[in-house]
Amino acid sequence: MTTSTPGDDSFDVDRALQDALDRLTIVANASEALSSTLDLEQGLRRLCGVLVPALADWCAIDLVESEGQLRRAVVEHREPDVLPSGFLEALLPPAGESSPAPLARALRGAGPLRLADFPAPDEGADALHRVELRTFEQLGAHRAVLVPLRARHQVLGVLTLVRTDPDGLDDDRLPLIEDLAHRIAMAVDSARLHGQIAHTAERLQRSLLPDLPHGGPLEIAARYDPARASAEVGGDWYDAFLLPDGALSLIIGDVTGHDLKAAVAMSQMRNMLRGIACDRKEPPGKILARLDAANEILYPGQTLTCLYGLLAKPEPDSPWVLEYAVAGHPAPLLITRDGDTRFLEGGRSILLGVVPETIRPDATEPLPPGSTVLLYTDGLIERRSETFDDGMTRLRLHAAALARAPLETFCDELVVALGDAGTDDIAMIAVRIPPGIEPYTATAE
Repeated sequence: MTTSTPGDDSFDVDRALQDALDRLTIVANASEALSSTLDLEQGLRRLCGVLVPALADWCAIDLVESEGQLRRAVVEHREPDVLPSGFLEALLPPAGESSPAPLARALRGAGPLRLADFPAPDEGADALHRVELRTFEQLGAHRAVLVPLRARHQVLGVLTLVRTDPDGLDDDRLPLIEDLAHRIAMAVDSARLHGQIAHTAERLQRSLLPDLPHGGPLEIAARYDPARASAEVGGDWYDAFLLPDGALSLIIGDVTGHDLKAAVAMSQMRNMLRGIACDRKEPPGKILARLDAANEILYPGQTLTCLYGLLAKPEPDSPWVLEYAVAGHPAPLLITRDGDTRFLEGGRSILLGVVPETIRPDATEPLPPGSTVLLYTDGLIERRSETFDDGMTRLRLHAAALARAPLETFCDELVVALGDAGTDDIAMIAVRIPPGIEPYTATAE
């Protein structure tokens, strides 16, 4: 039996193989950490948990904000108790164009910078330099490497890896560190691009939300709340407007998708439905059938759910009546003044964009004085960890408790109570029926 000893070729081969495996493991774990969450900073913290102690005793990631301000996003130490309280709370001083601080030099594109000399903090040339030297002193530093995070010809930040003892951060590790810095930069750039797209889509959605009719006996309130658990934006929308005969059109819809394309499609559907409803004095089911036919011609393959309703008083002394049709959308909820709740299950058909020849039935529901009708998208009720029925029951319970609350409060409390745990956008529109029998003469704002 033979054994490998230092200097033997077999020993060198084994050590090289083990080193290569270690590097591959670090790269794989780092990639998994960055891709394991949509939250950028959570991903960066997980990444630093991989780099410490595999490559360093502590590391930091500093990012350049949109205003050019430098912010220390993550610091990870192999001994967490070493980190001072509030270590990440303050923004870093600005990096001057001629600052000799290693961070400033890396932000200008220099690097990787290898440091083995750490002067006292009071020897720093400017505020950033002094903060950086104080960090090295507080957390300990024997050797350090700073690598700029470059993506699309921009430096987005700096990765700092530090050893507190003489070992580690050898020159042969630099290619690995630069590869990791590139992966970090790509993750930061992708997250920012995704955020910009989501922000654009949300602004588009909000800009297309309508002014609600006000001034008559009917109270109307609506809310749009983008998903809080992700950066995605979908095609949820609501609408309400008066028809020439005085009836109030109520609409809630959800275009399939969670991106800018869905937001644009939402605006197209909304405008088409408005045009059809204003041009045709027809029952809601006929209106949805016309929208389905137009969608098939203009945007084949696009699917959406929609609820279209007409709210009117057939006679001055008669109750308010909701005539409605539902294409694949959650059923409207009726809440009486006494807190009784009931989903209106009539007028149902499949979602739009599937079978354009589908017959779209209507339903009619008389509404008690003082009652509230709530139209909403599925983001208000759906949860990944429970059934659809559970969400419907929760909505009924919360709505019943708010039956006599002012309508604006009613909407706010539902969004707060049911929206925090959701993963989808929420759109909702609520109408409060007056207790009397006044004719409806509202005008749009």
